[in-house]
Amino acid sequence: MVEAGVMDGLRERGFVRYGADRFGIRAGSAEDDLARIRKVFAALPSDPYAPGTHRFRRYSHAVYLPWKDELSWIPGTPDPVHGTVTDCFQGEEDPAHPRPRRVLPDIPEELRGNALLLRLLRWDIEQVLSLRNLGSRPLWAGVHLIRLGVDGPGQSAVSTPDCLHQDGGSAGTFTFAHLISRTNVTGGQNVIATPGSAGLQPDDPWADIHAEFTLTDPLDGYAVHDHRVSHYVGPVRVGSGLGPGERSILIVGLAPYVPQL
Repeated sequence: MVEAGVMDGLRERGFVRYGADRFGIRAGSAEDDLARIRKVFAALPSDPYAPGTHRFRRYSHAVYLPWKDELSWIPGTPDPVHGTVTDCFQGEEDPAHPRPRRVLPDIPEELRGNALLLRLLRWDIEQVLSLRNLGSRPLWAGVHLIRLGVDGPGQSAVSTPDCLHQDGGSAGTFTFAHLISRTNVTGGQNVIATPGSAGLQPDDPWADIHAEFTLTDPLDGYAVHDHRVSHYVGPVRVGSGLGPGERSILIVGLAPYVPQL
């Protein structure tokens, strides 16, 4: 079911917030699936491109065919360490200045069929299809699992890029974020700003901020039309409770598939 409030927010402001009530999930009905998702997050490998940032992640691609209502995961490339990996890139490639290949460990096969994960992914797709005339084009999805984890006082876990930014896609790129868990941490505030604020810190006097908020409850989330806003998430630090802290989030980037010949 397409949510008018989400469509209106993305259409009018380029961003919107939402809660678990948007997904039509009965209270308590998805707890087992959520527990399975959290188990995968707890075992995420560290970010190979950012040692020391206390960031852990996996990434995979999927494609949706609207004329068949078919969602299919794209197989990764065999890897001796992680089993399979997927190329991770943002923005359009410049043939004259090719970037080094970056790969991330794939989302494990047992999670790809998780009913809650698929419900969130399909809900995101429904919102984009309602805004764009994409009935005859495949929709490309980048599905990202990210955990910021801290073990004790003095540590901070940092997202990337650590500034207001855009994800670098086309004018048809949308990004959806769904909080999976938040335990014993402070920080992690989200900031939405104008495109011209990209590259700045949120407290920079030149930053033009639209909204600031913190996701706290499971499945809290937000969506942005990448072309129309910039966004940021602050570092997290361990809270006042016992034990380590973590913030786990599912990020889904959606854009029309563009064939390359």
